[in-house]
Amino acid sequence: MTRWWNRRTLRDRLAILVTGAVAVAVLTVAAVAFTAVFEIQHRQLQAQLTTDAQAIAAQPDQWRAGAGQLPDVDRGPGPPDGHGPPWHRPRDLGTRWQIVGADGAAVSDASSLPITTSVRQVLTGRRTSARETVVLNGERYQMLTIPAQGGGVVQVAISQDPAGGTLVQLGVLLALGSAVVITGAALLGRRLARTGLIPVSRLAEAVEDVAVTMDLTRPVPVHGVDEIARLGRSVNTMLGAIDASRRAQRTLVEDAGHELRTPLTSIRTNVELLLAVERRPELAHRLPPQERAKLLADLEAQVAELATLTTELVELSREETTREEPEPLDFADVVAAAVDRVRIRAPGQTFTTSLSPVPVQGRPGELERMVVNVLDNAAKWSPPGGTVAVRLAADGTLTVTDHGPGIDEADRPHVFDRFYRATAARGLPGSGLGLAIVAQTAAQHGGTVAVAPNPPQGTVLTIRLPVQD
Repeated sequence: MTRWWNRRTLRDRLAILVTGAVAVAVLTVAAVAFTAVFEIQHRQLQAQLTTDAQAIAAQPDQWRAGAGQLPDVDRGPGPPDGHGPPWHRPRDLGTRWQIVGADGAAVSDASSLPITTSVRQVLTGRRTSARETVVLNGERYQMLTIPAQGGGVVQVAISQDPAGGTLVQLGVLLALGSAVVITGAALLGRRLARTGLIPVSRLAEAVEDVAVTMDLTRPVPVHGVDEIARLGRSVNTMLGAIDASRRAQRTLVEDAGHELRTPLTSIRTNVELLLAVERRPELAHRLPPQERAKLLADLEAQVAELATLTTELVELSREETTREEPEPLDFADVVAAAVDRVRIRAPGQTFTTSLSPVPVQGRPGELERMVVNVLDNAAKWSPPGGTVAVRLAADGTLTVTDHGPGIDEADRPHVFDRFYRATAARGLPGSGLGLAIVAQTAAQHGGTVAVAPNPPQGTVLTIRLPVQD
């Protein structure tokens, strides 16, 4: 059933739901109406039985001579002019009655009602009354037996066939009416579903057109303020985000290609020179040993720079699903581990630390890489024998202070951009991605990063992360 339902279109589902709701409502009303009519007829029949039986039982001798004929019932005064006899209502032709004496024999037996066990129990006083169904001449009768005045019992029976026929007719009419209403509801529901889903169809066509043309700059048309319009706005927001992501990816690829081209070209040139000397020994005089050693050192530095650039590119383009799982940690431990790593890389620099415990929720590997990039940048710009101060406050603020040449005011707004390198930094090793990774990691952990001057000379880089309670 679930598989069948899942294969239906949304229009079919809505039409089925509307039809089902109408069908439940109609069938419920029909069932209630049929039950109500049945109950009313049953109560009327029982009331008539009781009234007739009590009337005969009160004065049984008066009607012994007219066995099988119940008297008319007074229906009120006569005609409006006040003259003439009162109106009477003749009894139903299906009503029968008889009186049974104390000896168990029918005193007036024109109705030929059966004297059953229940009748004898009322006759002997073991029951005060008896209601039962009997069959006479192929017809079903509801029979009531009650004690009669002066002894014996009175039996009154009313045929159930007229009431049953009425119920059958009512049931047929209700069934036909329900079928007509449900069929109309199915047709109307399908039409309403088709009409109501026109905006959805238009939205789907617009999205399919975007998928075919790959034009993410053209928004989906949105009209109104209903749920479909909200869906359209959400689709436009998603398209904008995809377009921005695609543009950022294209920019990253273009910038990465530009940055990779220089070291690759240099490496290729050096490798070709080494291979040429290796293949043609007569050219060895063109590459003396000291030049050869310098070329190999340069080649090693370029390969290291290329490896660093590749690692940073992978870090920037990493998807959310491939990252570490966040966990509770002490940011002070992460900073201490990063300082130990950079001390080995920059033995000529002095690192002073003042670290307060800071509980955070984060990815330890990414946070350590972020701090290492900041410290590497500070060590690179510090003069030989300089000091880099690292301070972590209890509110989650990390400050790294160096005493290098500082960052020009014009370059400060761009230092966290990808591949941005200030004019003074273009002659030094680096790819311009280190601080971009710092900004990205801080933002992914709900933090911020900022850079400011350190008078009289130097730079202060500040990272703020939210502290966990």
